[in-house]
Amino acid sequence: MIEFFHIRKDIPFMKYARSTTVVSAILFIAAVAALATRGLNLSIEFTGGILVEVRYAQAANLQQIRSVLEDEGYRDVTVQSYGTAQDVLIRLRLQQDKSSAQTSQEVLELLKRQEPNVELLRVEFVGPQVGQELYDSGGLALLLVCAGIMLYLAMRFEWRFAIAGIIANLHDVVIILGFFSFFQWEFTLAVLAGVLAVLGYSVNESVVIFDRIREIFRMKRKMPVPETIDHALTVTMSRTVITHTMTELVVLSMLFFGGEVLFYFALALTIGIVFGIYSSMLVASPIAMWLGVSRENLLPVKKEGAEADATTP
Repeated sequence: MIEFFHIRKDIPFMKYARSTTVVSAILFIAAVAALATRGLNLSIEFTGGILVEVRYAQAANLQQIRSVLEDEGYRDVTVQSYGTAQDVLIRLRLQQDKSSAQTSQEVLELLKRQEPNVELLRVEFVGPQVGQELYDSGGLALLLVCAGIMLYLAMRFEWRFAIAGIIANLHDVVIILGFFSFFQWEFTLAVLAGVLAVLGYSVNESVVIFDRIREIFRMKRKMPVPETIDHALTVTMSRTVITHTMTELVVLSMLFFGGEVLFYFALALTIGIVFGIYSSMLVASPIAMWLGVSRENLLPVKKEGAEADATTP
């Protein structure tokens, strides 16, 4: 295994397990409170709205278009190039007491004040019923992913690891949603996809750590459980740094250079990666320890006895 560095002495992670768990609990409760009081700033895919496509005679200034609409009271406006630099797709919420035709006409008039040659190409209405179906489907997908993760961990390792892993993964999801709720960042289908991606990413990190714990249980049979977990976390530190640094570089490139369409998707991934590392090491592992995971849970008694007989002269 490639290593950037090698830590000679194990870091006593489990010594601080209670403190890190308290921090996680506080963050989790804060996220739940934000969701309960402020809710999510759902995009038009969930709430309903209109899509307006316009064409300019020359390359459009997206920032100027966005500023013009926001100055006129349109909130949560998404402006992006569509096909060419001259074609622009505008997504915005449907205004109260106004039809989609009225809203699109007002938008066109506002844009023509800046550029008289703007041409309206199409207007599409996204109803709230469609949004509700998408929202329900996303929630169902999240539940199925969580159930699949628990089943996988229980089959590959042990039920204590399954419970610890799903608690850590849900911890990541709730904190991501808490950030979006507290700062009222727009929650789109792309963000939902990012949340589901974080679940897979986080469970992969948990599997790596759990696998190393099981391996060390086999190699160091007299080492106490807390020290075994400390050793497993320490020896995976270099791998964790390499993997997450490379992944985060890609995500940050989307965050800073991917434009408005990818910004919140990349932001959700960034939050998820940071807390995914934290939860896999300092949430899942302590919970597995407190649930009573032991060498006997991972290594069957028959196997232990057979190996003992084989080594007896």
